[in-house]
Amino acid sequence: MTSDNFSQFSMFELFRLEADNQVQVLTSGLLALERDPVDAAQLEQCMRAVHSLKGAARIVGITAGVNVAHVMEDCFVAAQHGRIVLVQRQIDLLLLGVDWLTRIAHTPEAELDKWSGDNSVEFDVYLSALQQVSAEKEDREVAIAIAPSSDAITASQTSIEPEQALPASDRMLRVTAENLNRLLGLAGESLVSSRWLKPFADSLLRLKRMQCTLGKTVEQLGNALQGQSLNEQATLALTEAHQRTHECQQFLLQRLVELELFSQRSNDLSQRLYDQALLSRMRPFADGVASFPRMVRDLGRSLGKTVKLEISGHATQVDRDILEKLDAPLTHLLRNAIDHGIETPDERLIAGKPAEGTIHLEARHSAGMLQITISDDGKGVALDLLRDRIVERQLINAATRDRLTEAELLKFLFLPSFTMKDHVSEISGRGVGLDVVQHMVKEVRGTVNVFTSLGQGTRFQLQLPLALSVVRALLVEIGGEPYAFPLAYVGRTLKLAKSRVEQLEGRQHFSLDGQRIGLVTAHQILQTAEPNPTEELAVVVVGDPAHPYGLIVDRLLDERELVVQPLDPRLGKIKDISAGALMEDGTPVLIIDVDDLVRSVDKVVAAGSLILARNEKPDAHVKTRKRVLVVDDSLTVRELERKLLDNHGYEVDIAVDGMDGWNALRVGNFDLIVTDVDMPRLDGIELVRMIRRDPLFKTLPVLIVSYKDRDEDRHRGLDAGADYYLAKSSFHDERLLDAVIDLIGEP
Repeated sequence: MTSDNFSQFSMFELFRLEADNQVQVLTSGLLALERDPVDAAQLEQCMRAVHSLKGAARIVGITAGVNVAHVMEDCFVAAQHGRIVLVQRQIDLLLLGVDWLTRIAHTPEAELDKWSGDNSVEFDVYLSALQQVSAEKEDREVAIAIAPSSDAITASQTSIEPEQALPASDRMLRVTAENLNRLLGLAGESLVSSRWLKPFADSLLRLKRMQCTLGKTVEQLGNALQGQSLNEQATLALTEAHQRTHECQQFLLQRLVELELFSQRSNDLSQRLYDQALLSRMRPFADGVASFPRMVRDLGRSLGKTVKLEISGHATQVDRDILEKLDAPLTHLLRNAIDHGIETPDERLIAGKPAEGTIHLEARHSAGMLQITISDDGKGVALDLLRDRIVERQLINAATRDRLTEAELLKFLFLPSFTMKDHVSEISGRGVGLDVVQHMVKEVRGTVNVFTSLGQGTRFQLQLPLALSVVRALLVEIGGEPYAFPLAYVGRTLKLAKSRVEQLEGRQHFSLDGQRIGLVTAHQILQTAEPNPTEELAVVVVGDPAHPYGLIVDRLLDERELVVQPLDPRLGKIKDISAGALMEDGTPVLIIDVDDLVRSVDKVVAAGSLILARNEKPDAHVKTRKRVLVVDDSLTVRELERKLLDNHGYEVDIAVDGMDGWNALRVGNFDLIVTDVDMPRLDGIELVRMIRRDPLFKTLPVLIVSYKDRDEDRHRGLDAGADYYLAKSSFHDERLLDAVIDLIGEP
């Protein structure tokens, strides 16, 4: 890399870049030396890294950085010469030195003076302890937990690419994420525009075929008139018509060849432009996980456990936006694996396992998706204990407890505030981690699954799109218009004979691989025109694998990669739609929000208003029941409340958050609103306030059901205008029903 690449940087910024690179080298080297203290290659690598840091700190005049790096260098030299062995205690001290160097490098430039003179007491004590190691005056009574207290220790979490990874010809340039997104959008539009040439060339080809037909007609006419007496003028006209037709054919043929070549070049150029623009947004998976081995090692030690992290797929390319969003979910999953999964060394030895636990983190591309797997060899999830905990939390009743499958049980782990621990610690116990994981996965249109084996370990598998700007989708036709289903959410596609459709209690089903799948027309959900009935139905299977739905569409078209075009934010959230895109011929296509669509199907099914696929109408005799709208972002809580009220005779609609609830309220006619408090987009408190401000709904009864059961939470809900406040953690089925009956009477 040439020196003028960094002409825009100050000397301290250059030092910070150097520190970010070398700190990663030091951290990985020290973790390797903890397992093999005499690894000569790692010792040499660490010594070179700290020597470079010492020189860089001396250039910018940071005395404290020079001192730390110098003493660390002495330790590595002593280890190389065999005077000391870097066991766990020495590794701890050297890692603290890495933290001090990180803190120094990330000090604001205006405050650098404090590292050039007298330093803090804690820094001097640490330096003294490290000098004892290098001078072979080890005193085991010296406290070694002398770590910098600043929150600025972020080098292992930085996004700076190592200088060594850049080819010598590369130049560094600062580009904002917004500019990159705009460039990628324009490249996508260019790619779409280039493909418009092919249908145009096809139309010219049809014109050429018409000219050929015309030429043959002229030739046949000339043959038919042969031998007949034609005047000179007619003969010349016929000859000229034949000649001009032939010239037009040749001219059009030449232009078609040129257009075909131009179309190929334009398409190839646009594709390469798009690929390069997309590549500029991609980063290797290693860039986002550099801090995890150190975190796993330190957290394991604090819990009295020995844990190693194995990472596979360092070079796997990941969209930088997804990589940034992955940091918090992966951190939570790793912390959970250490705290909940990995046993103590004694427990592992008793179970016949190695004393050291192993967590494996893998990233790879699979079927056009990014697949990330975190697995551990710990104790796994005790499903019987999980069943008991769910009943204790009153999320299900005892009768339902034993009917839940393993997959259904494990989904409870993702509920907000749900935890398997009996006490709260600094590491876990608040039930936040897996909720964060699921929220992030849904945000990027991905899925998460968990698998466990008692005594052998647990595995979390995240399926995410390769890039947020591109989605691989199944194109279908519904109501004469194209729609796109992201492939990550499509379980199956099939052509279904109407003879296989069965009807039960006003609902339609079909059997697939031994499983009954509910059948719904996409036309009813998206409110599009019904097609003419056919004997074979095109079906897309979506939703939870345990409870899927088959959506009837007009036609299955194709599988494509689409450049996602966000909808105008002024439109708000459009029901059942997540974004838009352009097809190759420029036709706009709407991308389905499958989660939202499934929720819409749930509502229609719950309301008993399904339109049947055989053009049969629902039962004409329907009892008039009081309608309740349940608003909650938790699928489990939503279904629990819906089933409870439905079984008691109320007609129940559901909404997935406050905004969805407000939209449903404005188009429906409800007797009661049952709402949660903590929800995305619009929380329950603000929903209640909006209801009370609206003249049409200000007298509508509202019941809040929330996990928040403190007095101040209760007062906040009632002050907003709720008629009743019920805590989820303490209510029984009867309490909810009693509250509903108190507010609106029997169904």
